[in-house]
Amino acid sequence: MGVKTRYSLLALSALALSAGASAQYWYPPAPAPVPPPPPVAQQPRAPVAEPWMAQPQRAPVAEPWMVQQAPVPTGAPWQSPIAQSDRSTALEPIDLPPAIEQGVDMIYIDEELVPKAVHDNSAAQDMAFAAWSGAPVDFFAAVNPIYTELRRGLVRYQQRWGSLPQLPIPAGPTLKVGSSGERVAMLRTRLGLAEGEKYDSALAAQVKEFQSVHGIKPDGIAGAGTIEALNRGAQYYEQLIIINMERAKRLPAPEEQRKYVLVDAGDARLSMWENGRKVDEMKIVVGKAETATPMMAAYIKYASVNPYWNVPPELVRNLIGPRVVAQGVSYLTDREYQVLADYSDDARTIDPHDVDWQAVVDGRQDVRLRRLPSPANSMGMMKFMLPNYFGIYLHDSPEKEHFTKNELWISNGCVRVEDYKRLATWLFDGYVPKGKDPKVEEEVDLPKPVPVYMTYLTAQPTSSGVQFMPDPYGRDAHLMERYGTQLMAAVRGLR
Repeated sequence: MGVKTRYSLLALSALALSAGASAQYWYPPAPAPVPPPPPVAQQPRAPVAEPWMAQPQRAPVAEPWMVQQAPVPTGAPWQSPIAQSDRSTALEPIDLPPAIEQGVDMIYIDEELVPKAVHDNSAAQDMAFAAWSGAPVDFFAAVNPIYTELRRGLVRYQQRWGSLPQLPIPAGPTLKVGSSGERVAMLRTRLGLAEGEKYDSALAAQVKEFQSVHGIKPDGIAGAGTIEALNRGAQYYEQLIIINMERAKRLPAPEEQRKYVLVDAGDARLSMWENGRKVDEMKIVVGKAETATPMMAAYIKYASVNPYWNVPPELVRNLIGPRVVAQGVSYLTDREYQVLADYSDDARTIDPHDVDWQAVVDGRQDVRLRRLPSPANSMGMMKFMLPNYFGIYLHDSPEKEHFTKNELWISNGCVRVEDYKRLATWLFDGYVPKGKDPKVEEEVDLPKPVPVYMTYLTAQPTSSGVQFMPDPYGRDAHLMERYGTQLMAAVRGLR
């Protein structure tokens, strides 16, 4: 996992630390020093359940990696192998130091993944988040191409939308083709059209273009949402672009990482990058707001082919147990569930008829339940493992309808990929590992570990400027409220 090193740059700058080290910071500081935990033997890699289904592991907060952990015994079945080895018996809080600004900074699990511009203190002084500088950092430092595209997009946005009269429009009835009156006249002025009081096709076209850029359904109708976005003013959106430029600074420059995966929880998309170019992308399902997918970077080191699904204890008690009580053990056997004696790798199977399932439902008895590999398994056919303290990984999913319906912010932290075969082919340099037995989980190392950077972009660069996306985690709103004055000063300085 690399050297346990804390990179304390300027306030709000990025932090690089090992998974184990992150558990040793208290925020706020504890009143007395906490003795180091006793060493815990490294456990072999084992199949784990989806962390987003294990409510005891994290409380529902906006940032799952900034929570106070519940006292869960070390080696609990839903924890990743890294979590098992790096946590002490009596869990400490894993709140992050105040140098970490949630919603902007990234946690680098592996030291080698820290971009040079973040790693280098001298460069960091020029890139300090607290300064909210919109200056062209890429003129003097190697940065990710997304940063450069956003900076150019900021210029184009200012030229196209920042130069228009920022005239507020009062609330009122929806405006559309055929409407007329004083509010229509104000809307025409706001969008740079000739004076008049008629909502004509030219105005509808301007409204539609504005909507398309600002993440509103482009129907050419000026309803309440469109009027609200117009009244926010261009400077508000310029601030959003600067926020996203700051996030892009935490991503690697092309010469630093030749090949990497980018997980964007803001747009719910995964992209594959080689030599500074995006070569493929797909939809993903990421965490909902209460259990947001964290902004972090780690190596994808191996894949679990034909993965088991270890059912979290609360689901055994609250979901599956009651169905076994009602339908009998055939509920388990029909779905290829196994009852195991314990949580060890070589745990023996137990006859489900020997279990008091009512006692399980009542919480008087605990059992380990896992589902054998199959297309219906919640893990799908493959997991992509990136050892990290937070138990986050990528995996296939049998519920493909979520991708077609764009139900993409519904998980509890982990990332479900739309097409695991495409991702596996790219990670494994041209082939998809199959495994020797379709009913036995098998771990297959990548030819070479591939970094994955998980970020949160709510402004996407386009050929004509930028396109704004929703803010499902409320991170932009938090930053706007906290740093509005500095952001405004940065915008004005760029004009």
